[in-house]
Amino acid sequence: MASQTMQDPRSIYDFTVKDADGKDVSLDMYKGKVMLIVNVASKCGMTNSNYTELNHLYNKYKGQGLEIMAFPCNQFGDEEPGTNAQITEFVCTRFKSEFPIFGKIEVNGPNAAPLYTFLKSGKWGIFGDDIQWNFVKFLVDKNGTIAHRYYPTTSPLTAEQDIKELLETTS
Repeated sequence: MASQTMQDPRSIYDFTVKDADGKDVSLDMYKGKVMLIVNVASKCGMTNSNYTELNHLYNKYKGQGLEIMAFPCNQFGDEEPGTNAQITEFVCTRFKSEFPIFGKIEVNGPNAAPLYTFLKSGKWGIFGDDIQWNFVKFLVDKNGTIAHRYYPTTSPLTAEQDIKELLETTS
């Protein structure tokens, strides 16, 4: 489960999460980077297209400061049932993904990871705060502020122009 490093977080950098091996990762190590944070699943109908497009974006923009952060979640249709090791092997073998895969979390409800509680705290329109399904994407600027939220059916490539704009801005 992800943990919070302070009582009243103001940015993404105020969180520590678990990687797929269960080790703590302070998100403050990503200061100055643009982050695309995604709740992922291996058995979803959107898995192939999302991982393919996330890989495309990562390979194209990682040298300019883009980080994609995948958080496996099994809350939607039991579509991420594996262990962290199984999930990582699947993603790295089938999709050759090089971006970080973190430990499995919950994104909604009383056991939601604090990071996701924070991500959902913005004003996001008709669906309210809850994550609707797998592959919701949050785009975070270089200062750790949430810039955009994209719904599950939104192609990752749709975020490309927003990513480029955030990469071009100075912190």
